[in-house]
Amino acid sequence: MKTRCKWVTDDPVYIEYHDKEWGVPVHDDRQLFEFLILEGAQAGLSWITILKKRENYRKAFDNFDPEKVALYDEEKVQELMMNEGIIRNRRKIEASIINAKAFLKIKEEFGSFDKYIWQFVGGKPIKNSWNNIAEVPASTKESDEMSKDLKKRGFKFVGSKICYAYMQAVGMVNDHTIDCFRYE
Repeated sequence: MKTRCKWVTDDPVYIEYHDKEWGVPVHDDRQLFEFLILEGAQAGLSWITILKKRENYRKAFDNFDPEKVALYDEEKVQELMMNEGIIRNRRKIEASIINAKAFLKIKEEFGSFDKYIWQFVGGKPIKNSWNNIAEVPASTKESDEMSKDLKKRGFKFVGSKICYAYMQAVGMVNDHTIDCFRYE
C-alpha cells in the first residue's frame, strides 16, 4: 500500500487529487486561474468540498476562461447564485470576476500570469522536507509577499493562507511529507 500525506482521506477524489495534481508544477495560465478561483472559493470551507464541485465550477465559469469571466455581469452573478453545484456566496462569485480582470492585467503586463506568479519562488518549486503534516506552515514569507502584491493589484480572497494553499496546489512548493510516495 502506498504511503500518502496524512491529510489525504480514503475519499477517491482526494486520493486522485493528491496522487496526480497536488504539488505538481503548473505553468498553464488557464489552470493557474482555475486554482486561483477555486482556492478563493474554498475560504472557510474544506478543500474536499471544492474538489467535489470542481466540474460544476468548470461548467459554471466557462472552463475558467479569464477573458469570459471578466465580462460577467449582474445577470450572470444572479445565475451563478442559483447554481447549486457551486458555492453560492455572492462575495466569492464577485471576487472571481474582479480577479479575472486583475489576472488579465497581469497577463498584459508580464506576458503571462505564469511568469508573474512564479517570480515569488524564484521560478522554481521550493522543496520542503517535512516529517509530518504538523510541521507544514499555513503561510510563509513568500505567500505573504504574494498576497500583498495580489491585493495591491486588486485581487480579492488572496490572504496569505489562501496564497500558500495556492502555492501548494500549483506546485510552487512541494509540501509532500518525506514518507509520502509523491515526495520525490
